[in-house]
Amino acid sequence: MTHQHDGGAHLHGETHDSGAHLHSETHDSGAHLHSNPDRDADPVQFWDEVYREKPKRWSGNPNPQLIAEAKGLAPGTALDLGCGEGADAIWLAQHGWTVTAVDVSAVALERAEAHAVDVGLQDRIAWLQRNFGSWHPDEGFELVSSQFLHSPLLPWRDSLASAAAAVAPGGALLMVGHHPDGLTPWSGHKDMKDKFSTPEDLVDALTSGPGSWRINVADSRERAVTGPEGQHATTIDSVLRATRTD
Repeated sequence: MTHQHDGGAHLHGETHDSGAHLHSETHDSGAHLHSNPDRDADPVQFWDEVYREKPKRWSGNPNPQLIAEAKGLAPGTALDLGCGEGADAIWLAQHGWTVTAVDVSAVALERAEAHAVDVGLQDRIAWLQRNFGSWHPDEGFELVSSQFLHSPLLPWRDSLASAAAAVAPGGALLMVGHHPDGLTPWSGHKDMKDKFSTPEDLVDALTSGPGSWRINVADSRERAVTGPEGQHATTIDSVLRATRTD
């Protein structure tokens, strides 16, 4: 399926592919965002430039916390927010999910769609170019996954609220991000620690907002990572999985 465009949409908040996000030290061998955009920056232009820096930005492997948390769920409809080059969306499609994958970068989406075609999953994934600051889906999803959707243009509480609003009754919300106390020595995000959240932060924000939720997982998980120069370190992921009960 082809991706659709929003006509130069702007994220007026923050950025791991969120249509804008700092994927950093997840499945990308320690890649990191090394500049902070102006608050008025065009997120489409910003993230397209980030992706154009390299012919392949990320490893092509799905995020490990997605695998850990989604493998036990019955497949249905899934929304992948900040899909980047598509590894998570493709993993979900391979495991029976019908996926809507959203990102702000046209460059990332073109790569993701090509990857899906290569593995024969183009009919199970709809690729959409959208601005997370203003876009809201018309339907609820049985799984909404937001993996490292950290943005200097969109506060994490806004990202969480948007993701939670897209979960259908009985569906699952999966939020994974960098723990503010678990950044690697080479991380380019150390001046952005306020952009990251603990599992407790995520639970508090979710349960104080709209809807009723059962918290299934709220965890800090250490993970071994390799840096851009071959360095080794341990990072910490904040993981929240919750079921909508209303």
